Amino acid sequence: MTPLPEILALMRQGKWNEAHNLVQLDDSPTAAWLHALLHVQEGDLEDAEYWYGKAGRHFRSRGTLSEELDALAATLQAAQG
Repeated sequence: MTPLPEILALMRQGKWNEAHNLVQLDDSPTAAWLHALLHVQEGDLEDAEYWYGKAGRHFRSRGTLSEELDALAATLQAAQG
């Protein structure tokens, strides 16, 4: 399984399809958050809202895509210790 920081890097490089295919292999809440952000980036807000729910996060109180990506990156970095 590809580590989430690598999938996040793919997303930031504009490799949406590759990132989307890889994130689906991880069923963690953090992966669900990243999956949600991929759908936000794509403009598919209905699916994004679903994945926010799977992540245990509130879709309607989210930040901008940039803010969410930075928060996700900080969460991933903190998890790595």
